[in-house]
Amino acid sequence: MSRIAVFNQKGGVGKTTTVLNLAAGLSRRNSRPLVIDMDPQGHLTQILDPLNQSAGQSLFGFYQDNKPLTQLEIDWAGVGSLIPAHNVLIKVDAIFGKGPAVLNKLKLGLDALEKESSPRDTIIDCCPYLGVLSLGAIFAADMVLIPISSDYLSLLGAKKVEKTLKALEPVVKKRIDRRYVMTCYDRRLKFTFDVHEQARDLFGEEVLNTVISKNVSVAKSPQFKTDVFQYSPNSSGAQDYEALLCELYGEKPPGAIER
Repeated sequence: MSRIAVFNQKGGVGKTTTVLNLAAGLSRRNSRPLVIDMDPQGHLTQILDPLNQSAGQSLFGFYQDNKPLTQLEIDWAGVGSLIPAHNVLIKVDAIFGKGPAVLNKLKLGLDALEKESSPRDTIIDCCPYLGVLSLGAIFAADMVLIPISSDYLSLLGAKKVEKTLKALEPVVKKRIDRRYVMTCYDRRLKFTFDVHEQARDLFGEEVLNTVISKNVSVAKSPQFKTDVFQYSPNSSGAQDYEALLCELYGEKPPGAIER
């Protein structure tokens, strides 16, 4: 079982969409992944749309009140289960600082959760800025997945992530495993290919072969409170996310772009 933190130090790169559809793809494989929304904006939580969700029953309850993660899970049909966000998560840095205890809190919480129940895949939707929440997700994860939305500013955000990961490696005393995935990929635009090539020059073999093409079904499915597999299972968007899932888990991805 793996823990994947999805992170870029820029918003609007397809981070939440990627978390949603990776979890849904795992769920289709008879898995029941855990999804954690660590973004105070709560976009992932809003897709599920839990009614009258209080701060104490969100991830904030884990940080503020030491509630076990298992008490905060909400079932999500077709996706797995969700630990929701709340806008008060924005206060975590100010309340708890950046000491080792709070930075390692999510890792220890997930370790305890796995002892109570069967191990399962966990996918973490990080906030798009560097702070306690995103650092805690990185410390808890086996891999960091960085979406790059085929534009220059998104590439700059990915470069900041790379710098951050390199700075953290002496602390964790290992190389942090990471992969970069191109999202919002528009083959009609030369600039898309230029950004892809720049990413390969910067990050080498850690840039995945799979790309997530710009697709109406991927964009529209959250509007209908669902993932691309349930919304349009035969769409190119569903095929792209299935390919991404295959590549991340060591299977040969169908339709991969050759290097």
